[in-house]
Amino acid sequence: QVQLVESGGGLVQPGGSLRLSCAASGSIFKFTELGWYRQAPGKERELVATITRGGSTNYADSVKGRFTISRDYITDTIHLQMNSLKPEDTAVYYCKAAGYSYDSWGQGTQVTVSS
Repeated sequence: QVQLVESGGGLVQPGGSLRLSCAASGSIFKFTELGWYRQAPGKERELVATITRGGSTNYADSVKGRFTISRDYITDTIHLQMNSLKPEDTAVYYCKAAGYSYDSWGQGTQVTVSS
């Protein structure tokens, strides 16, 4: 199975930007949907953004206009560009690859937005 590893998290001030990356151990082209999810302390994991193999994107209302998801089939990487970050964006961010036979999740990367 394809393994996913996130990177790019960290501490950033409100209004700042971060770019998360998710590197796959194999081809991500076979997956029908790629996505980013997040889980804040004491809350359930929630969808942030998804992108289909056809290129259609979907965003949570709370991040629309600020976050952009993309994928690179040459490097087998999924990205999440996050701009205008807010304290409420603080969470552990996970990437996910969903396919016909199985789903794969990364281990998560912490994003903290604080002054």
